[in-house]
Amino acid sequence: MNDEKRTDQELPRGFESGPVEATAFKAAEMNRDKNRVNFHGPGRGGPPGRPGQVFEKPKAGKATVGRLIKYFGREKMLLIFLIAAVLAVTVASLIAPMLQGNAVDIIKEIFDLNAAGSPDRDLIAISWEKLCATIAIMLGIYLLSACFSLAQSLFSAHLSQRIVRRMRHDLFRKIDNLSIKYLDTHSNGDIMSRMTNDIENVSNTVSQSLGSLVSGVLTVIGTVAIMFIYCWQLTLITLVTVVITLVVTRSLSKVMRKLFRRRSEVLGQLNGHSEEMITGYRSIVAYNKQNDVTEEFNRTSDELTKVGIKAEILGGSMGPIMNCISNISFVIVAAFGGYFALPSVGIISIGTISMFIIFAKQFSRPINEIAQLYGSLQTAIAGAERIFEILDQPDEDNSGDTGMDSVRGEISFRNVNFSYIPGKQVLYDFSLDVRPGQKIALVGATGSGKTTVVNLLMRFYPVDSGEILIDGVNVSELRRDDLRHNTAIVLQDTVLFSDTIGYNIKYARPDASDEEMIRAAEMSNSAYFIDKLPEGYATCLKQAGANLSQGQRQLLAIARAILADPKILILDEATSSVDTRTEQHIQDAMVNLMKNRTSLIIAHRLSTVRDADIIVVMDHGRVVETGNHEELLEKKGIYYKLYMTQFAGNQT
Repeated sequence: MNDEKRTDQELPRGFESGPVEATAFKAAEMNRDKNRVNFHGPGRGGPPGRPGQVFEKPKAGKATVGRLIKYFGREKMLLIFLIAAVLAVTVASLIAPMLQGNAVDIIKEIFDLNAAGSPDRDLIAISWEKLCATIAIMLGIYLLSACFSLAQSLFSAHLSQRIVRRMRHDLFRKIDNLSIKYLDTHSNGDIMSRMTNDIENVSNTVSQSLGSLVSGVLTVIGTVAIMFIYCWQLTLITLVTVVITLVVTRSLSKVMRKLFRRRSEVLGQLNGHSEEMITGYRSIVAYNKQNDVTEEFNRTSDELTKVGIKAEILGGSMGPIMNCISNISFVIVAAFGGYFALPSVGIISIGTISMFIIFAKQFSRPINEIAQLYGSLQTAIAGAERIFEILDQPDEDNSGDTGMDSVRGEISFRNVNFSYIPGKQVLYDFSLDVRPGQKIALVGATGSGKTTVVNLLMRFYPVDSGEILIDGVNVSELRRDDLRHNTAIVLQDTVLFSDTIGYNIKYARPDASDEEMIRAAEMSNSAYFIDKLPEGYATCLKQAGANLSQGQRQLLAIARAILADPKILILDEATSSVDTRTEQHIQDAMVNLMKNRTSLIIAHRLSTVRDADIIVVMDHGRVVETGNHEELLEKKGIYYKLYMTQFAGNQT
């Protein structure tokens, strides 16, 4: 596609509803790329770019974790309850081995008394009572530990869902307020992958790993402290396994982080490709591109498979490695503990060895669990980075505090220059004055910059230089919501919602009465087919209007614009998808709609603009001719050639 054609950036789809809130504008814009099939160049509807490409800027893991912690701070009570439950489970896990060690020593004491030949029966009875009491306490601690473990799971689930809910709300709110430029240059599938897969990864990690992580850290600290109290020599020897664990974890972490990050990126690309291919399947079949699409999908899928296998193998290897290190610790405790328990040494008792064996396992278990969770932790951090990347994007420019209480509809473009990409200019010194109530038509070949004019008028993009005025006020100084509430746009590609026909017509003005809705439908010539439907205006549209023809969907969009009752009306190929007879009915309705309103019409069908007050002919971003239909025909310039091509049968 040449640069001239690239300069004609069509207005993002879905803005035909007219004066609606920013949320509707962004939601509609997000649907625009669904109609785009070409992954290797700009689609019709946005600046040049690669929709399937993910523009990633990796962030430091510490910074990401720090931002995640801020979300925990908003749920202080749940976090306190969770920590309390974790503490209770941890304390129970520390006390139980000590009681078990005491029980072993008591049993040895009873055995020694019985082996003495003349045992003291009262002393043996006391020992048995101590043993029974110790076992009873152990049983109670294990029961309490089970209850607190259940509470820990419940608190973790509630905490994770609340945090993820808040994060999801923040992300969707940010998407609602992103600039059109960002949405034009990023794949919808990748953005949706961040909203679903990446947030779900964070949710799973918080719910399944948070309690284990906190409990593991506390268990390790408590276990080491108790082990030092009972036998610092054996503890120091046992801690050799910690050094081995740290070395192994540090060595694998760098590679794992890169792999899990790359897996998230490729998954986003695959989702974006799948979404666009499914929604654009008619075009794929029409151009017999099934094999090409399949090959491209397979390439991305194969890369995801390779990266996923490497990431999973490396992540899964942490568990067996940690188990091996844990077994080494058992050998150390058994060998050196047996030596320290010899009568000649007498540093520890048999019960202490039993306790150390449990503590050695308890000491290595949380480290092993953390190592096994490392893969999911890295996935969650990588997903959180991608989420925060969107949250860090600047919002759409919402500057301006001038209201539009009484709009006359006077529009002035003064020496406007604009480029979507620096160095590739789209508009050159564009100037145009539109008086209130005038009907202005913009015509020209594809790539001449017609729709870019509307993009700038609606503040979808800022101008590079020059200014655009409405009633003498620069659009950058107007409140964005007021500007768009006073403007209705009907586009060639219609976006409807999976709701009733009445809902879709009233989308621009939910407070409109049914009588006003029906009148708008009659003016747009859509009432005739709505009345034939079994449920009329209560008919639900399937798959956003898939049960209607393209022409019928466009008629509903026109009815929506009529109901909006705007001061400024923009029509971008509004009748291109209807037959000639329906087009004539729509044009008759538009005559009434455009009375006392400023209207901008973008059209390739010159039959729709012959009655315009002024026709502006554009070529390569410049105004080359202006005048009414008769004046331009007399000039025999570019407009004359376009007209003769369409109506006189000239060779193109």
